[in-house]
Amino acid sequence: MMKTHENRALFSRALLKATTCLFLTAGAGVSSVWAAPETTESMSTEMVQQQTVTVSGVVKDKKGEPIIGANIMEKGTTNGTITDFDGNYTLKVKNAKSILVISYIGYQTQEIPAGNSGKKDITMQDDSELMDEVVVIGYGTQRKGDVTSAISSVKSESFVKGAVTDAGQLIQGKVAGLNISLPSGDPTGNTQIMLRGISSLKGGTSPLVLVDGVPGSLNTVAPEDVESIDVLKDGSATAIYGTRGTNGVIIITTKQSRKEMAPTIDYNGYVSVSNILNRPDFMDADDLRQKWNEGYTFNGANLEDFGADTDWLGELTRTAVSHSHNLSLRGGSKNTNYTASINYTNRQGTFIKTDFEAINGRMDITHSMYDNKLTANVSTFVSQHTMPRSWNTYAYRQALIHNPTEPVKDENGDWFERDLYFYDNPVSYIRETIGEMKRKNIRFNGSLTFRPIESLTLKAMYARRSTTSTDGYYQTKKHVSTTKSGRNGYAYRYDSDFDNNLIELTANFQKAFGKHNVSVLIGYNYEDNTNSNLSMSNYDFPTDAYSYNKMEAGMALKRGEASMTSYKNSDKLIGLFTRVSYNFNDRYLLMASLRHEGSSKFGKDHKWGNFPGISLGWRINRENFMKNVNWMDNLKLRVGYGVTGINVADPYTSLSSLNYNGAFLYNGTWVKALETIRNNNADLRWEKKHEFNVGLDWDVLGGRLGGTITTIYVEQKMLFGTTRFLFRLICIQPC
Repeated sequence: MMKTHENRALFSRALLKATTCLFLTAGAGVSSVWAAPETTESMSTEMVQQQTVTVSGVVKDKKGEPIIGANIMEKGTTNGTITDFDGNYTLKVKNAKSILVISYIGYQTQEIPAGNSGKKDITMQDDSELMDEVVVIGYGTQRKGDVTSAISSVKSESFVKGAVTDAGQLIQGKVAGLNISLPSGDPTGNTQIMLRGISSLKGGTSPLVLVDGVPGSLNTVAPEDVESIDVLKDGSATAIYGTRGTNGVIIITTKQSRKEMAPTIDYNGYVSVSNILNRPDFMDADDLRQKWNEGYTFNGANLEDFGADTDWLGELTRTAVSHSHNLSLRGGSKNTNYTASINYTNRQGTFIKTDFEAINGRMDITHSMYDNKLTANVSTFVSQHTMPRSWNTYAYRQALIHNPTEPVKDENGDWFERDLYFYDNPVSYIRETIGEMKRKNIRFNGSLTFRPIESLTLKAMYARRSTTSTDGYYQTKKHVSTTKSGRNGYAYRYDSDFDNNLIELTANFQKAFGKHNVSVLIGYNYEDNTNSNLSMSNYDFPTDAYSYNKMEAGMALKRGEASMTSYKNSDKLIGLFTRVSYNFNDRYLLMASLRHEGSSKFGKDHKWGNFPGISLGWRINRENFMKNVNWMDNLKLRVGYGVTGINVADPYTSLSSLNYNGAFLYNGTWVKALETIRNNNADLRWEKKHEFNVGLDWDVLGGRLGGTITTIYVEQKMLFGTTRFLFRLICIQPC
């Protein structure tokens, strides 16, 4: 170990000689610390200077050796210095409330208050000690060094920087086996996540997303408010979530304030510009005329020259400007911590009338009482997302196939249209459509945590989520639906409502007995969901002024040609779960879990199922035969096995169902027709997936380089057969 420190010292001296000064800036963030208001309106320069504080000291490692070239910064400013050959530093800061940020490669970054003028010696901790870093697992946390499953953890300092649409893009390319993509350039779209490639007949393929332990989505919270993202990838880690964990689990942890933290305001923002990078190269009007002169013939839409020169794709595209702003307030005292933030985002798409506007608000308050034995937490999320309903891919297709000699409008100023099958003016199609989708989300969760003794934690949590959506669009009398189909104005309206209730009760016991460390978790989970919606359409309106907000005005309703649909459904999920973790001498590791879960969606003979998971780990670098291998910081072999299930999407698949199929005239009377569309299926059960994996985790060079090699075998038993596949994940990544 001494050689490692000597090498660092030699490297530091060389770096110090080559660099006279090093300053670290805070990127896009700007922080300020509130101070009590002054008693006078103005202060002399002499009084301001008297408030400054000079801090000095020595920066050293845990062996007591000085660290040369370490950075000491005043948080939220560019004021900083570096340590000399003996690890000494001196820095003058604004006042005693300033925060010092100390960092150096290979060591953990620290933050300490400046306090009054005086000596502040600092001891840095090796990055190799990040094996003690806490990662989030199902219904709890675990030391990174004790993890025996395929789990990846990404902290905020490693997130993707720049303009990101949601929390998913923060870890794009950061987790092996996790495919994160934005399938289109639509600014209203969300990232799609697939973990290791999933198949299912009746269920979804998206992983379970938890935000501070409560089910949500990747856009529940603004990316600027995310502290860390943990990904549970294999069956041994996700089995404790039963049917919800089969496609993997993504756990998002939001930023929280620290105890005795001065009120601090942080601002983050960005502005971005986007355009089409590789524009498709089509024939323009002159190219098409040249081909005609050469004798080429084309389809029916491109046989005639209309005398114009139109760039149809150019008519639909633009240079898009987007911007986002996030303002947060954090602070805390000995017993109470609070966090509040508001985020505003406005994104433009590269196509006209594709805009996305979002407002997100968050508030979190935690209060401890009775000597920290009882802790109460209340958290709320509120958001509103607004997006247009004018754009669709049909218009893009029309722009690609349209005759470039056609004008956008004729000599009378009307939209130029031709009566051809599936051939419409793409500009009028978009411009003559008025529409908007507005989605409002409200989430509340509260919890009580009681610690009667140091080793036992009891927690009760309740959460409620509500989402309401209003979606509507109107095609005017100048829209092609009127000029070709004679609808004379067409309106569509859709309203939906979703409610979710979640109750979780857990008890966690953790105790160390000499070389033995044991943790036992037991819990109960109840969840119910209710969905309802109403949609309607009508046409032949007396004016365009009503848009889609006076649906009864359309004459098609009076002729019985309008449409209306509605539905409501609900489902319940109940789970009992337990997990045992065991660590012997920080070398041999065990984690076993079992979930007994019931779902209202399945047949009466298969409402309940069991989902076990077990994993083992061996920290090879802790063995005596590895004690002289100083460059190896972590070498862990692990194996795991787990069973998860897939819940069906339709809550009534197991029940017989009737469908309304219009009406028929019988003996001069109109009779409503009902027909049976599905018989009762008492044997309906979940698909089950069995996963077995073997992995090797390693870290070298003080934790600055590490990686994972994993082989996973999957056997998925579906309703009509079994699929099996094997794949390997290899990840090498600087830490």
